[in-house]
Amino acid sequence: MADRSRIEWTEATWNPTTGCDKISSGCDNCYALTMSARLKAMGKVKYQNDGDPRTSGPGFGLTTHPDALELPLKWRSPRVVFVNSMSDLFHARVPRSFIGRVFEVMAETPQHTYQILTKRARRLASIADDLTWPHNVWMGVSVEDSSQLHRVDDLRKTPAQVRFLSCEPLLGPLDELNLQDIHWVIAGGESGPQHRPVDADWVRGIRDKCTEASVPFFFKQWGGRTPKAGGRTLDGRTWDDQPQRKVLSTTQSEEP
Repeated sequence: MADRSRIEWTEATWNPTTGCDKISSGCDNCYALTMSARLKAMGKVKYQNDGDPRTSGPGFGLTTHPDALELPLKWRSPRVVFVNSMSDLFHARVPRSFIGRVFEVMAETPQHTYQILTKRARRLASIADDLTWPHNVWMGVSVEDSSQLHRVDDLRKTPAQVRFLSCEPLLGPLDELNLQDIHWVIAGGESGPQHRPVDADWVRGIRDKCTEASVPFFFKQWGGRTPKAGGRTLDGRTWDDQPQRKVLSTTQSEEP
């Protein structure tokens, strides 16, 4: 958990769960997996649960943290919060009741804007109708290449006020990307020692689709050995577009 984040498209992180398992090629060089191993070695309590070595690793076993649920209630000033930067809220081993409690906390803190990102789009779609979706929840799915475009279809089934895509690490062109009922797209290259290079035309293709559909486009990074290595400008400009936030106080109602 962090009151402030260096991720360009958010302001803070909140991890009511930690740990995950690899399920697609976008997970191959997962930053959270590497970070969890470091945090385990440092003795951090939340990262002592090891995952399956075939799909996870040291400190990265899926773990729920009920004691972390109250954290956003302590933040008085409004902020944009990335939920589970170190996990996936819709992982199969996160109980539905716990997911429901996370959504209750988000509803109780309308002054914040919450961004949830998942690769488990099928589970998301299967339980979306069982959840209460407050206006301050943005729901996204990761789409690293064309083999994962089905996640976008699952995302469209959710009643989130803002539905967004994270095309990072971008590993191939998304020529068949359909942006109907999508409100924001983030794209970026992979970083780290084993990074796979991103083709500029893949990024331009997504940007052009966003421009045509009037969908805000955010280009996070070219990637490289370090996240900042390649910069983040595309065709001479920085793309920082985001949906407009609806900020409410804790005493305001969402009803008109």
